[in-house]
Amino acid sequence: MMVAIFEYIDRLFNIVRPRRLLYMAIDGVAPRAKMNQQRSRRFRASKEGMEAAVEKERVREEILAKGGYLPPEEIKERFDSNCITPGTEFMDNLAKCLRYYIADRLNNDPGWKNLTVILSDASAPGEGEHKIMDYIRRQRAQPNHDPNTHHCLCGADADLIMLGLATHEPNFTIIREEFKPNKPKPCGLCNQFGHDVKDCEGLPREKKGKHDELADSLPCAEGEFIFLRLNVLREYLERELTMASLPFTFDVERSIDDWVFMCFFVGNDFLPHLPSLEIREGAIDRLVNIYKNVVHKTGGYLTESGYVNLQRVQMIMLAVGEVEDSIFKKRKDDEDSFRRRQKEKRKRMKRDQPAFTPSGILTPHALGSRNSPGSQVASNPRQAAYEMRMQNNSSPSVSPNTSFTSDGSPSPIGIKRKAEDSDSEPEPEDNVRLWEAGWKQRYYKNKFDVDAADEKFRRKVVQSYVEGLCWVLRYYYQGCASWKWYYPFHYAPFASDFEGIADMPSDFEKGTKPFKPLEQLMGVFPAASGNFLPPSWRKLMSDPDSSIIDFYPEDFAIDLNGKKFAWQGVALLPFVDERRLRAALEEVYPDLTPEETRRNSLGGDVLFVGKHHPLHDFVLELYQTGSTEPVDVPPELCHGIQGKFSLDGEAVLPDQVVCSPVPMLRDLTQNTAISINFKDPQFAEDYVFKSVMLPGARKPTTVLKPSDWDKSSNGRQWKPQLGFSRDRRPAHLDQAAFRTLGHVMPRGAGTGIYSNAAPPPATYQGNLYRPLLRGQAQIPKLMSNMRPQDSWRGPPPLFQQQRFDRGVGAEPLLPWNRMLQAQNAAFQPNQYQMLAGPGGYPPRRDDRGGRQGFPREGRKYPLPPPSGRYSWN
Repeated sequence: MMVAIFEYIDRLFNIVRPRRLLYMAIDGVAPRAKMNQQRSRRFRASKEGMEAAVEKERVREEILAKGGYLPPEEIKERFDSNCITPGTEFMDNLAKCLRYYIADRLNNDPGWKNLTVILSDASAPGEGEHKIMDYIRRQRAQPNHDPNTHHCLCGADADLIMLGLATHEPNFTIIREEFKPNKPKPCGLCNQFGHDVKDCEGLPREKKGKHDELADSLPCAEGEFIFLRLNVLREYLERELTMASLPFTFDVERSIDDWVFMCFFVGNDFLPHLPSLEIREGAIDRLVNIYKNVVHKTGGYLTESGYVNLQRVQMIMLAVGEVEDSIFKKRKDDEDSFRRRQKEKRKRMKRDQPAFTPSGILTPHALGSRNSPGSQVASNPRQAAYEMRMQNNSSPSVSPNTSFTSDGSPSPIGIKRKAEDSDSEPEPEDNVRLWEAGWKQRYYKNKFDVDAADEKFRRKVVQSYVEGLCWVLRYYYQGCASWKWYYPFHYAPFASDFEGIADMPSDFEKGTKPFKPLEQLMGVFPAASGNFLPPSWRKLMSDPDSSIIDFYPEDFAIDLNGKKFAWQGVALLPFVDERRLRAALEEVYPDLTPEETRRNSLGGDVLFVGKHHPLHDFVLELYQTGSTEPVDVPPELCHGIQGKFSLDGEAVLPDQVVCSPVPMLRDLTQNTAISINFKDPQFAEDYVFKSVMLPGARKPTTVLKPSDWDKSSNGRQWKPQLGFSRDRRPAHLDQAAFRTLGHVMPRGAGTGIYSNAAPPPATYQGNLYRPLLRGQAQIPKLMSNMRPQDSWRGPPPLFQQQRFDRGVGAEPLLPWNRMLQAQNAAFQPNQYQMLAGPGGYPPRRDDRGGRQGFPREGRKYPLPPPSGRYSWN
């Protein structure tokens, strides 16, 4: 798994190619407001895993009892994903492996030569993306910061978009793995595709074709990534939020801050969404429209540098409350209309099925598939036709007057249709019925078990939610306001309840500290994952006499809350009482071993540089002098980065062996990299980071054109931008070129670069991190001279092999003639070596802006041919 992580980071690095800084942040101990969501996820994962194991065993026994075939069950330890939590041995091992990986890359990869690398592992408190945001905020407040720095943040969470907008940096890009839904997964029992465990019949797999051994294996395709450019999103938002005739000066930066704040109402990691605002129902558009209508009356913006003006927010929320009733009724109408359409679609599909389909030899085949290896030849056509007629006669006939059931099958006359024959799917019971009168009373009675007339309780819920809105905005713009605060309810209030919130307090307790890693594990883990905790701590989760046994229920209810699937529902888990938890842990703290005590401590960030970095000698001198006081980072040596250095007791030092934590990888015996503890610049607790675009920042070139605002787009399809270059012109072949390829390329030979045959093994350069197979030669040393930069160099590109200048006298070869000349030489498989480095990655660009070996000038195409030049003889 660690090797796979190394390869994944390598691929990301080759795509983004950072030039100044690489900041690797792993989730540490999260604020208490986030721990509630983590607790819900981990309890669900444990419950669903146990239920899946029980269901799998039940289906296996049923299939074997019926005489079915199943491959022997593999006895292997199930990987518990709950171990990916700060404080576990897994996360501690990950930090050690990443230290080794960074040292290896700084020593051996030329792309890392002048790079500053900061590693913030799981021992540093805070969520990974928020640690990066905190770093950016603090560096922006320094005088040496470059306001035109390009940031590229990797992650799949949607809140990264909000965090990127909150920085107000002009050049911010998010890279995320492309989401491809409905990926095929094999059955957990028979390892065949096309069905789930519950539908498994235990049938042996039929061989189809001569070479069918790998038919069910998924293709080993690498995941694709997409760039989300926030400067383009900012252009859209500026267009959407621009308002005329405002009583105050319009500021696009403040408007974007208000938009980010309004998005919190549709749900985030810390607060449940308001019942009337569903993002799939266009809640964000509705909020924007209400905001543009009400902002003329508010007298200003809703937020400023992460602080909320509650009086103005109240006007927005009460405007939403006025349309809540109509929102609930429209939601019910849309759901009924959708069910009705789905029901009619199922009826139509079942009714349109043919009444009889011949089987066996006479099964219909698609055109052109008769000669496929799997097709059969009729040895006795008369017998096959006779069997088909007998099968047709034995099937019940359907008259035109026959009545049909809801699923399209004929209904027997005189027999009453059973309730289970209905085509409507069972819907979860909804006792709230928000579309009927009295919805507010039923909501508070069912969800909070209080009467809606209890004004004091409703006020308490609203105040907690308002505190949450203020806390979340402060968290996004200023950092964690309180490590202890959390929303103490499972459900949100209605927008119409936000009356009188202007005078509600929104301050938080200062000086709070995060949980320690093992304490957080006790707060988020179910008892089933107790094996990641010390034995005496684990006992508190399962012992019936434990004082906190009620924190770890073996089973719990899931309220669907109007949704259809269990994963969309609300897990009704008890909230952890911090005081009770700490009191119980005081009795078992003495049982910790020195290693567990080390894992239970909070750490910080570590900075790495290679020997070519200007900062290398400065850091080395600090270790040689043995400085014990924190030292300021010289910004002139580190691209303007500022902070404090302090010596690391487990540092990576030059001329010292870096031991490999992965058995298959060699130790670094000739290390030249160095590491040191790094701390961000510190500010007073009441310091406010300004939410503005910095002076000197240049806005990126406008991407959107007037035609992009036309929603109809006149039938044009949107085309994504490839890479970072907007002026890149894709290659294009017209019809004549395709006809030429048809004449030139051999047909049916099964060879050539356009065939379906796999490329030669030389195309794929071996990866240094692949594990050893049995009987394979020992893996090469990571420090060897065979580095990626050597394998990137291949034969010269095709258009460099023969170059003609206009006016020289020799008639230039046209592209198709040049292709005829070069197809036996240039189109050999080894030409592909120039297109890929190790692992199939594209070659790195050199410092002068072009690919290695490629000319800087553009391709010199010959002049068009005179009339009658085309000759096919």
